[in-house]
Amino acid sequence: MAKRVQLVLSRDVNKLGRAGDLVDVAPGYARNYLLPQGMGVTATPGILRQVERRREIERQRLLEEKQQALAVKAKLEAVRQFTVSKQVGEKEAIFGTVTDREVAAVILAVAGQEIDRRGITLPDVHQLGTYKAEIKLHPEVTIVVDIEVIAATE
Repeated sequence: MAKRVQLVLSRDVNKLGRAGDLVDVAPGYARNYLLPQGMGVTATPGILRQVERRREIERQRLLEEKQQALAVKAKLEAVRQFTVSKQVGEKEAIFGTVTDREVAAVILAVAGQEIDRRGITLPDVHQLGTYKAEIKLHPEVTIVVDIEVIAATE
């Protein structure tokens, strides 16, 4: 059995690994495909130290993002309820529905926090009342807030 070669991937390679991963591959695969295509470099102690340093920087960045999400969550928990005003028809039915864009705009106006609208999950809102909206601030940080839909005064 031929000896395996250790490479550090410089790009994501399908079915092999992501950039920065240390992989063991056949010498021919490394010599004939990965190295000429610039998809990997031979693993040396210096390269391994660089990879480890990059991973630590990335870990710190992800930790900082989570801390920022927790800070935003604390600010939203202080308010906890947001009000959206909509035009109303018969039997307290609203025209249209409440969208994630409207909720994000209300949160920005009230709490001063800009929220990515794609992280907001709303139930179908077609009448006046109070509804629960789930906001995903980070893969590990979510919050549930109350959205009160009231009649717009003209």
